[in-house]
Amino acid sequence: LIEISELNLYSITKELNDLNSNTELEIILGNVCDKFLIDKIISKYKPSIIIHAAAYKHVPLVESNPISGIFNNFISTKVLCEISIKNKVKKMILISSDKAVRPTNIMGASKRLSELIVQSYAINENLKKSNNRSKAFSMVRFGNVLGSSGSVIPLFQEQIAKGGPVTLTHENVIRYFMTIKEAVHLVLEASVFAKGGEVF
Repeated sequence: LIEISELNLYSITKELNDLNSNTELEIILGNVCDKFLIDKIISKYKPSIIIHAAAYKHVPLVESNPISGIFNNFISTKVLCEISIKNKVKKMILISSDKAVRPTNIMGASKRLSELIVQSYAINENLKKSNNRSKAFSMVRFGNVLGSSGSVIPLFQEQIAKGGPVTLTHENVIRYFMTIKEAVHLVLEASVFAKGGEVF
């Protein structure tokens, strides 16, 4: 587990240990934009699959801090793709967003840019399949995951608790929701079925 947030790393480690204390965890406090660190970690632990979930997802915060949002979401993806190739990682799955489909904000655009990087690596690897060197680069797009970081639900709950109003981006907006369990299931399925370049 690689995480930049000390609190989040502590929380997920405790949660996983509470579920099964026999599971061997390697916890690393660090930034996935740090190419040297990521290369060191991946070459040491040699994972078969990387699930890339590191991203800034709060739309208003990324709108207010576009350079940080684009840098974090774009550079982390590029670093993980490069290091995956270098260290022969079999599959790299990018967790993307429904906001990447037709981006109307910086966060969505940064995730779309990340998808394009992953698709580029997928195309390059698919060209190498005849040499048995292929790695799979694929993506999973989510809408709102209930209880996850970046979910709009806590805001809605707070607004409802205060008696409203509930703010909507637009009256015709369609929001898609899934539970964390469903989201995890989708990512694990994607990691099994990924051949390269797919958007799940």
